[in-house]
Amino acid sequence: MSAGDTVAIPAGEHRLAADILLPPRAAAVVVFAHGSGSGRASPRNVAVAQALHEAGIGSLLLDLLTAEEDAEDRVTRRPRFDVEMLGARVVAAVDWLAGEAQTPTLPAGAFGASTGAAAALIAAAARPQRVQAVVSRGGRPDLAGGHLPAVRAPTLLIVGGADPEVLALNRQAAARMTCPIEIEVVPGAGHLFSEPGALERVAELTVEWFGTRLGTR
Repeated sequence: MSAGDTVAIPAGEHRLAADILLPPRAAAVVVFAHGSGSGRASPRNVAVAQALHEAGIGSLLLDLLTAEEDAEDRVTRRPRFDVEMLGARVVAAVDWLAGEAQTPTLPAGAFGASTGAAAALIAAAARPQRVQAVVSRGGRPDLAGGHLPAVRAPTLLIVGGADPEVLALNRQAAARMTCPIEIEVVPGAGHLFSEPGALERVAELTVEWFGTRLGTR
């Protein structure tokens, strides 16, 4: 494996495609879990990963679904809401990083968008010694359900100010969590943070959160 590679992550009987980007002398690495109907090439996640790279933090952008599951998802939308399966796959990615020559000792974080936020939190609950910080962008942390009280990693929930339903769900989820947690509302931003400056603010908040919690600052 080298920085900038596409790799295959073993996850049960499946292998999941992922892009790994490691800056020189990376100080930490973050697993990205995409949201509903998206994948590792999500331009929003790629933009955040690039900002982390510039701050000396690596990224693993992961496809949570196989090609067959993605085809099913486009018809039924069922796989995207199977958060237990998605969470197990983020756990598989975290475990894979721990076994790779370049990343075994790097502090790890998890970044999730939409339903991927629930998957990131499930992984944090399952691997408390490994996942040391979590960021959710426009996420559905509420879907992590009974896993929420078990999360120990400091968690940042970023929500658009023009996304009131998701903001309410984030507040409900935060009330169930016992870890250090903050909700950051980006004024005027919708669910996809497509407004001018909104995604840049997400990247800024994410770099600051992981930089502080993963010990790179």
